[in-house]
Amino acid sequence: MANAMWIVLAVSMAALALAPPQAEAVISCSTVANDLSPCINYILYGGATTAPPPADCCKGIKTLYGQAQSTPDRQQVCSCLKSVASSASPAIITNAAALPGKCGVSIPYKISPSTDCSSVH
Repeated sequence: MANAMWIVLAVSMAALALAPPQAEAVISCSTVANDLSPCINYILYGGATTAPPPADCCKGIKTLYGQAQSTPDRQQVCSCLKSVASSASPAIITNAAALPGKCGVSIPYKISPSTDCSSVH
């Protein structure tokens, strides 16, 4: 279940890359985990289905996206998600990577354990 939380965080990382840059990071991994916690069961068990994600999950993704207003914030979220993704199964990563699109958030990079968070702006 912890792996799934980190995967959900990876999804958010992608959403955060779209926000305009500002100053220093203020988002912590615990913030990322809290915002994305409603997505865990969907990523673990329902992501491969055609059913839409829970409304609370999409709300969390959009909230996190809105909070990540600076490059350091987006890079921090990326690092949190990458940390979890590195120990997740390919199926969980696939489910997590599809989640932003299912919630109407466009991600400009692939969610993956090999994502270079330093290139997130």
